[in-house]
Amino acid sequence: MSRVGVLVLGPAGVGKTTFCNSLVNHMQQNSRRCNLINLDPAAEPKDYEFTIDIKDLISLEDCMDEMNLGPNGGLIYCFEYLLENLDWLDEEIGDYNDEFFIIDLPGQIELYNHYNLIPRLVNYLKYQLNINLCVSYLLESSFVIDDSKFFSGCLSAMSAMILLELPHINILSKVDLVKNEYSKKKLKKYLNPDPLILNSDLNKNTNPRYHNLNNRISNLVDDFGMVQFLPLEAGNPDSVRVILSYIDDITQWSEGQEPKEPKDQIDIDEL
Repeated sequence: MSRVGVLVLGPAGVGKTTFCNSLVNHMQQNSRRCNLINLDPAAEPKDYEFTIDIKDLISLEDCMDEMNLGPNGGLIYCFEYLLENLDWLDEEIGDYNDEFFIIDLPGQIELYNHYNLIPRLVNYLKYQLNINLCVSYLLESSFVIDDSKFFSGCLSAMSAMILLELPHINILSKVDLVKNEYSKKKLKKYLNPDPLILNSDLNKNTNPRYHNLNNRISNLVDDFGMVQFLPLEAGNPDSVRVILSYIDDITQWSEGQEPKEPKDQIDIDEL
């Protein structure tokens, strides 16, 4: 068997921690072992305790007090400190062999967009600790279901896909908050988007001076051709199950499991 991990990324407030807890709950309900790893130095446990918590190494609050830094500067310092002390992470994870790791990360996208911090962490987890990783990138559906904001979200997701160089699942979170307001047909156009059609709708409602920019962005997303989304209702077990099945396929979790003994054949007369 092998170790598997999913990195949970996305802007602040999109529901990353809620999604992590939903994954833990679903896996426990189905008798699967998993470990919740918190790498957000400002986060507190919600429904489930952390198996591994970066705050045992460094916390954002202590960093801000001692270094006289603001939240963003403190967070960057915490991650730099983690990368300088990866032996701590190695020791914490080292006791868990053949396990599934759910890794909750901070919402500040500058950690991978502007600084090479999370990409360095990814390389360490993947190549030094031999964890088969994928990324689940969350965007909030109530924010994204607007053509202009949708393209902004697509660019954010594309940036993460390019910079982290990992198998990637894009997720529209909090769908339960918008599904009563938007029809399934309208939701579907954002889950499986046609950027050129969306751009045509966008141009109808924006100043003509921005049409050239809109066209270039939509063509970029269309040419990239890898931006699709899965809907997430964190309180819906079926929604969580579907997303976990994608994670399992990408990380080849099933292939890494030991084969089970076949069940005793049932006599057809007993049926």
